[in-house]
Amino acid sequence: MVDVLADKRSATRFRVLVEIADRQPAVSQGEIAEAVGVTSQAVSEYIRELVEDGLVTKEGRSRYRVTKEGVDWLLRTASNVRRYADRVSEDVLGGVNEDAAIATDDVEAEDTVSLEMREGLLHATPGDVGPATGIATTDAAAGEDVGVTGFEGIIDLEPGDVTVYQVPAVRSGGSHATDAERLRSATADADLVVAAGVEAVVALRRADREPAVTFAAGEVAADAASRGLDVVVVAVADAVGRVTDPLRDAGANYEVTDLA
Repeated sequence: MVDVLADKRSATRFRVLVEIADRQPAVSQGEIAEAVGVTSQAVSEYIRELVEDGLVTKEGRSRYRVTKEGVDWLLRTASNVRRYADRVSEDVLGGVNEDAAIATDDVEAEDTVSLEMREGLLHATPGDVGPATGIATTDAAAGEDVGVTGFEGIIDLEPGDVTVYQVPAVRSGGSHATDAERLRSATADADLVVAAGVEAVVALRRADREPAVTFAAGEVAADAASRGLDVVVVAVADAVGRVTDPLRDAGANYEVTDLA
């Protein structure tokens, strides 16, 4: 288990530091006590320990600020908590939740089905030959959606790769400054092609490729890659950061290449 969730005191220490970060530099111990559910005296003790540990610095009466070390600790701990919550949601609670899959053949409720990802979508096949199985909760004909619960095993899924192709902004030539043939070749084998920015959309159209998505390209690419799809993102230079940030946050495997 994540250290911060190991006991009540560790969890409260984390929450107090979060509240300080949210309210700094003017920190009301009474307000923190009310938010966290402990006494003001307890908050005072937690703050004293945080100062001693170098996570908080005192700037004056009722004035505190989280240090760089404190920010790093909060980010690291929050990331660990998020990963733990994801594991609980996916691996623990997933076994009692119901999800939907596409039936590859006729399925009846109570049938055991094998589960696999195809083109980023969950598919269910009658039988238990796969590494991951479940129990159908509804009847479904081939190609229809079927409810599945009682998940067991691990779905065989290799995360996809994301390639971000950068095109110049219109002030620097835009789509006309890109190699359409190279872009056509680069997108030929992609499972999904998305665009970020008008110049990127036009560049793809010049390469005879219509993007599947033109908004939230980074988020879409990250989600698609997590489902095993290889994704090409064509992004105007000004938008590359907005694309790579969600990719990095999601831990996606990506690279950025210039098309100019």
